[in-house]
Amino acid sequence: MNFKRFIIFFFVVSLNAQNPYLPQDYLTKEFHKERREALRKVLPKNSVAVFFANAVRNRANDVEYVYHQDPNFYYLTGYKEPHALLMVFKDEQNIQGKTFNEVLFVQERNEYAEMWTGKRLGVKGAQDNLGFRVVFNGSDFKSFEIDFSKFDKILFEQFKNDVRDTRETADLFDLIKTFKEKVSFDYITIENNDNDKIYNETKERIDTKSLKGFMATLREVKTKEELVLLKKAVEISAVGQLEMMKAMHPNMSETEAQGVHEFVYKKYGAEYEGYPSIVGAGNNGCILHYVENSKTNIGDSNLILMDLGAEYHGYTADVTRTIPANGKFTKEQKLIYDLVYKAQEAGIAAYTIGTDMSTPNKIAIKIINKGLADLGIISSEKAYHKYFPHGTSHHIGLDVHDPGNYNKFEENMVVTMEPGIYIPEGSPCDEKWWGIGIRIEDDILITKNGPVNLSALAPRTSDDIEAAMQLPSVLDSFILPKLD
Repeated sequence: MNFKRFIIFFFVVSLNAQNPYLPQDYLTKEFHKERREALRKVLPKNSVAVFFANAVRNRANDVEYVYHQDPNFYYLTGYKEPHALLMVFKDEQNIQGKTFNEVLFVQERNEYAEMWTGKRLGVKGAQDNLGFRVVFNGSDFKSFEIDFSKFDKILFEQFKNDVRDTRETADLFDLIKTFKEKVSFDYITIENNDNDKIYNETKERIDTKSLKGFMATLREVKTKEELVLLKKAVEISAVGQLEMMKAMHPNMSETEAQGVHEFVYKKYGAEYEGYPSIVGAGNNGCILHYVENSKTNIGDSNLILMDLGAEYHGYTADVTRTIPANGKFTKEQKLIYDLVYKAQEAGIAAYTIGTDMSTPNKIAIKIINKGLADLGIISSEKAYHKYFPHGTSHHIGLDVHDPGNYNKFEENMVVTMEPGIYIPEGSPCDEKWWGIGIRIEDDILITKNGPVNLSALAPRTSDDIEAAMQLPSVLDSFILPKLD
C-alpha cells in the first residue's frame, strides 16, 4: 500500500471509527475536493459557480419522499442533507475577513428537529467530515457580504420554480430567494428594460447554460474511486437478475418479481433503486417505462421484461433481462430474443476508445431491421416501424441517465448497451408475434483493451437463461401464510 492510499484508508477508517456499523466505502472528502478543483480549472475567468441542494418533496400530507441529494451537489461536496448552497470561485476571494475559493452553506443544527429526522452535520461536521474550510449556516447567507456585480460570470442552472417554502429557517426556498435578490435575477425577467444599464449588465453576467456542460464533461468519465462503487452497483443488479431467474414461477406477480430484485439490493447494502423498477409481463413488456408492476399473474407462456438498477452509495446501475415465465422460450420468443442478442453483441464490440457514440445504435438498428424483415414482421429492411423506438446507449453514474456530451467513447466511461424489440398486441404483423417485448441491457466499461461487460454475472444468451432458470432458488422454501 503506497503512502497516498494509506492516507485515504486511514481517513475513511478514522471517519467511521466512531460508528463501525456505517459503510466503510463512501467516497472520501479528497475525492470531492479534487472534483471541485477539476471544475475550477474549466470555469471562465473571474467567475463563480453556484449549486443548490435538492428540494424536499412532499409525498402525502405530512409525509415526505425519501430525500435524495442533487447528483451534482453530492459529486462536489459529499453532503447528503437538504437546504444547502455551494459556491465555487475561479479565484481566491476575500470576504468578511476570510480568504477562500469555495464556501458551503448548510442547514443549522437543531436538537428538536434531529430528534425526529436524524443528526445533522452542521458547520463543524461539514468542516471535519467533508473537508470544507469555510462553512456557514444557511441563515448566514442573507447577511453574507458578497458583491456578485464584480464577477464577469455567475454560473448556475435555471430554476424550475417548484420549491416549497417549508417551516425550516433558511430552507432551500429562502436560499434561492436570497440568491436571486443578491444577483438581481428577478430584475432581468421584467419586460421593457432593454435600455436599462443595470438590466443589460446583469443579463450579460448571468449564465444558466454553461454549467450543465462543464459538469457533463467532468462526470462522463469516471474516476477510479467512482468505478469501485459503480461496478458494485452493477454487479448487485446482475445478481438480482440471476436470483430472479432462479426464483421465477408462472403464477408469480410482477410486484413479487420486483421484490426479489430489491431484496437482493438491500441484502448487499444498496440504499435505493436508481430509478422506478420496470417489471412488465406479456404485453406490459412492450411499454418502455412501465412501472405499475401490478399484474397479479405473469402467466405461463409470457415473457417478463425486468429493467432494474441498484443504487449503491449514490451510483446507479441499469441492467435489463427478459425471461420466459415457465423457463422455456417459445419458438417465436427465441427468434426475437436471439435477434436482440445479436444486435447487442455487435453493438458492444463497437464500444472502443475513439468510436463515435452513435455507432452502436446504428449497428443495432441495421441488424434488427434486417432480422425483422427476414422474419416477415416488416416488409423490408428500410420499412418504417415502431418496434425498436429507442436508442441503445447512455451514460450511467450518479444518475441512471448520467450527463455527458455524447461525442466519442473515452477510457473509463460506463455506458449502457440496450437494443430491444417490442411488438404490442394489435401490431400490423402476424398475431403469433404479438405481446413479445424484449430488451437486453448491459453496462459496459470502456477500456484500452476493449469493452468490459460489468453486468456479465446475469446470464444473457437464451440458452444460458433457460439453464439458470432450472437452478434451485433459496426463495423456494420462503412461504408466507395466506391472508384473507
